[in-house]
Amino acid sequence: MQRIGLFGGTFDPVHLGHLLVAQAAFEELQLSRLFFIPAAQSPFKPESNPAPAAARLRLLRLALVGQTQYEVDDQEIRRGGTSFTIDTVRDYAARYSEAELFYLIGADQVEQLDKWRAAEELARLVQFAFIPRSGAAAVAERPPFRLRGLQGFSVGISSSQIRARVRAGLPIEPLVPAAVAEAIRNSKLYL
Repeated sequence: MQRIGLFGGTFDPVHLGHLLVAQAAFEELQLSRLFFIPAAQSPFKPESNPAPAAARLRLLRLALVGQTQYEVDDQEIRRGGTSFTIDTVRDYAARYSEAELFYLIGADQVEQLDKWRAAEELARLVQFAFIPRSGAAAVAERPPFRLRGLQGFSVGISSSQIRARVRAGLPIEPLVPAAVAEAIRNSKLYL
C-alpha cells in the first residue's frame, strides 16, 4: 500500500524547518511520496498578503532541487481563492483511493482541527502527523482525528522571522537553502 504525505502551507518563504519536517515525516511514516502543496490563501490568515504565488512556487521548487522523494503540487494555487484542506484531500483520496494519506501539520494546529472545514470528513480521509514543539505541552488525543506524533527535528524557524530578517537587511542563509536566499535577494522579495 502506498503511503502518501501531504504538506500544505503558504511556504512564504519555504525554510529549513519545513524541509526538516518533510524529512522526518518521510522517514518516520515510511512514505512512498510527499507532496508540498502551497496554499493560495490560508483560511486562518485572511488578512495576510503572501508573496505572489509564482514567487512562492519558484522558491519551493528551488528548495527541492535534487530531492526526488518530494514533489510540488500547485492545485490550491491554480484553484485560487481561499485554500481549504478538504478540497485537496478529496482530490488525493480520489486519485490514490488505495493509498494511506498523512497530512503534516504543526503541533500548534492540532487544537484547531475541529474548526477546519468538513473536519469530520477530514478525520476519516487522513491521519494528521505533527512534530511537537520543544518545551510545549504534550498533544492530547482529539477524536475523531487520528494523530501521529513524529520525533523529527524540532527547529524554531518561522517564515515570519525570515521575512523580518530580509526587511532588516540581515542574512537568511542559515535558515533557508542557499538557492532560496539568492532568489529572494535577486527578486527583492519581502522588502
